[in-house]
Amino acid sequence: MVVETETNLAQVRRILQSKALRTSEVHRNLLNYLAEKSLSGEADSLKEYTVGLDVFAKPESYDPRQESVVRMHMARLRQKLAEYYRSEGATDPIIVDLPKGAFKVTFEPRPAAIVPETPDPATLTIPAPPASKRTLILLAALLLAAVGFASYFGLRLRQVERTAAVLTPPANWTPELRELWTPLLSQDRPLVVVLGTQQSGNLTGVSTANGAFLLGQFLADRKQNVYVTSSDELSMPDIIMGNLVFLGPPAGNRQLQALPLKEELVLEPQGIRNLHPAKGEPAFLGNPPPRSAQSTVDDSYTLITHAPGVNGKGDVLYLSGTSAFSPAAGVEAFTDPTLARSIVSRMRKANGKLPRYYQILLAVKSMDDTPIEISYLMHKELAGPAR
Repeated sequence: MVVETETNLAQVRRILQSKALRTSEVHRNLLNYLAEKSLSGEADSLKEYTVGLDVFAKPESYDPRQESVVRMHMARLRQKLAEYYRSEGATDPIIVDLPKGAFKVTFEPRPAAIVPETPDPATLTIPAPPASKRTLILLAALLLAAVGFASYFGLRLRQVERTAAVLTPPANWTPELRELWTPLLSQDRPLVVVLGTQQSGNLTGVSTANGAFLLGQFLADRKQNVYVTSSDELSMPDIIMGNLVFLGPPAGNRQLQALPLKEELVLEPQGIRNLHPAKGEPAFLGNPPPRSAQSTVDDSYTLITHAPGVNGKGDVLYLSGTSAFSPAAGVEAFTDPTLARSIVSRMRKANGKLPRYYQILLAVKSMDDTPIEISYLMHKELAGPAR
């Protein structure tokens, strides 16, 4: 038993020193903590609240129902473990895993390789397509975008992390999520997911690509006709015929200039401009200062804009903000049931309905390229298209 424990600890140390976790202190700490608790037999009693206090130094007032920091980093750690075993750990004898739904680390010996028999070509049959083929196609498409096989879509993505190898279950289709997404999904129009590209080298950021994958996972079983493109490949037919979800800054895309966007909250290089501040609202929210050498958390703003399409036909959802992590935070806010409920409760009008068009401003804290805390700041109702 002692020998087995030492073997498992050695495997954990090997992973902690790997390239997959070398640049992520928070995930090294999380894996080390969970492995120690698992090997000591304490993992079965771990709760999300306890992990938040012990690993993320949350205060005693921490409420896991309102903050998804632990869940987000657990999912990210699973992705990093999968990344490790695809590369550096491909031949390691021990498989370290984090099964979903618990905080217990498992240690399993690598199964012996099985050499398949060569089938007789005369007996080969082509299997019937599975019922979930559309789901797999959409997830595969967005996975390709996220990991850099961008030529399939005409995108030129480079240096994008190969994340999303381990999927988390799609969020429940709650009433609040249905209210937010119905305008974009219920119409008989294709949905075009647009990845904003940076002007320098036409790259799509890691966070934007990860946000696109999370969005694809969320939409997979909820919408037919979903397409993926980049902002530099977006055409006027795409804009006129479809609904758009735009991840990243739309600046510089000439086709988007044709959209009738009348903003109340304007994204500027120095922050967010509030054109018509209500009582108690600031007229300008400057970019938070860069984090200090002692801090591991980045502060930023995410701006979500739901606007009409060309000639008032169709809908466009912009997910942007003041940092590279803003689009992913916007996706998180619009796919997480708890965040969606919090946002919708603040947006609901006296008649019980949501504004048809609106802007939402969120404050975001990020760590290791991942949003860890998202909170509502304000929203503005936008005027509809002129009739």
